[in-house]
Amino acid sequence: MDNMAKVSRSALALNRAGRLALGACALALVAAPLATGTASARGASRTAATQADDISAFYRARGGAPLWLSPRSGAAAQELVQLLATAQADNLNPRRYNARGLQRALDAARTGNPAAIQQAEFALSQAFVTYVDDVKHDPGMGIIYVDPELKPTPPTAQFLLSQAASAPSLSDYVQNIGWMNPIYGKLRQALASRLYRSDVERRLLTINLERARALPSGGQRYVIINAPAARLYMYENGQVVDSMRVVAGRPDPIAQTPMMNAFIRYVALNPYWNSPADITAKKLAPTILKEGRAYFKNRGYELLSDWSDHPRVIDPMSIDWHAVAAGRVQARLRQKPGPANSMGKMKFMFPNSQGIWLHDTPEKEKIEDAARLQSNGCVRLEAASRLARWLFNGHPPSPQGAKPEQKVNLPQPVPLYITYLTAVPSGTSIVYFDDFYGKDRQALRIASPDQGPSLFSRLFG
Repeated sequence: MDNMAKVSRSALALNRAGRLALGACALALVAAPLATGTASARGASRTAATQADDISAFYRARGGAPLWLSPRSGAAAQELVQLLATAQADNLNPRRYNARGLQRALDAARTGNPAAIQQAEFALSQAFVTYVDDVKHDPGMGIIYVDPELKPTPPTAQFLLSQAASAPSLSDYVQNIGWMNPIYGKLRQALASRLYRSDVERRLLTINLERARALPSGGQRYVIINAPAARLYMYENGQVVDSMRVVAGRPDPIAQTPMMNAFIRYVALNPYWNSPADITAKKLAPTILKEGRAYFKNRGYELLSDWSDHPRVIDPMSIDWHAVAAGRVQARLRQKPGPANSMGKMKFMFPNSQGIWLHDTPEKEKIEDAARLQSNGCVRLEAASRLARWLFNGHPPSPQGAKPEQKVNLPQPVPLYITYLTAVPSGTSIVYFDDFYGKDRQALRIASPDQGPSLFSRLFG
C-alpha cells in the first residue's frame, strides 16, 4: 500500500476520533506557533488563539473530517507547502509559514498514523489562514475606497476554510490562488516562476502585484477599469464576460483618473454636463468671447448662479468673460441634454468627492484612437448602452420623456475597481503598458540622501 493510500484510509477513520482530539491538538500547535517573519502584525489580524478556535470550529462543523488530506484533495497539501515556500513572491517572508516544518508534518502523515494526519491537517490549515491573512490587505498605494466594504480585508478562518472545502478541486484552488483575484494569481505565478527578463521587469511585476491586492476574488459580478490599457472589463464567476474600450484621464496630474473602489449605484439618463471651472476658463470662455450669446443657444449651455445643488439659471452675458478666460473669475456652465452633450445619453454614478463617473460620449472618434488618455478624469465608454444592459441584467432603462437627470437605481449595486496595472497577464505571458501617469517611475525611483524613501523602497526595501 503506498503512502497516499495509507493517508486516505486513515483520514476516513478520523471522523469520530477527530471530534474528541482536535481541541488538544489545536492547543498544542498554538503553543508552538508559526515562525515569525517580516510580515507586520496588522491591527485587524486575528490572534493565534482566536485563529485556533476558528480552525477548530471549522473541523468540528465537519465532524473532524480532514480537508487537506482527504481522498478528494489530490496534491493540494503538497501544493500549499510549495506555495508557502515561495511566499517571497508575495513580498512576504517564507520563514513565517515554516514550510519545512509543514513538509515534515506532511511526510509523517503519509505513514498513515492518525495522530500525524491530524497534526498535519491543523498545521496546514493554520499556515493557510495565516498566509491569506497576510496577503489580503490594502496595499497602501493611494487607492480611494469610496465604499469601505470594498477595501481588501482577510476573511474569517471558518469562511476561508469552508470556501476552500467547497471548491470543485482543492488542488486547483490552491494552484490558482482562488482566494485572490485571477490577475493577482497570474502575476504571482510569473514572479515565482521567474518569468521576467530583467530586474526592472521583476520590480514592475512586484509593484503591479501590490496594486492587484485591491482587486476582488470570488464569483460575484464586478467591473474593472485599467487606465493604462484604456479598457473596461465585466466579470462574472471570476471570468471576463465582456469588455470595451474607454477614454481615461490625461497624464497631467490634475486630470489623471484615480485608483478607486466603489459601488456603481445608479444611472442618470438625459444627463447634464457641468463644465469644470478650468475647462470653462481654458476652452469655453475664449469661444464665448468670439461668439457671444449665440454660443449658448447653438451649443445648449446655461450659465448658473453658483456651485450649489440648486443654482439658478442666469443671463449668460451677466458675467465678465474676459475675467473668466484669465482665471480671475469662476463661472459654472452647464450643458443641457442633447446630441452634443459631452455625457452622451447616460452616466453611471458611484457618488464620490472626486467627481469621477463613467459616461457615454458623442465623440466616438476618440474611442478609436490608440492613445485614449484624453479626458478630464472621468471615463468615457465605447458602448454605454452595452454596459447598462449588463448592469441591469439584460433590461436597461429608457428615459421617460426629455426630463434631465432621470435617476434609475441598479437592481443591485455592482462593485467597480478602477486600477492602474502596467503589467497584465495575457494567456501564459505578461503584457506591459506604458507608465502614462508615472506611478511606476515613482515607485522605482531610488531615494537620494536628501529625500525620504521611495515608494518602492517603502514597500519592498
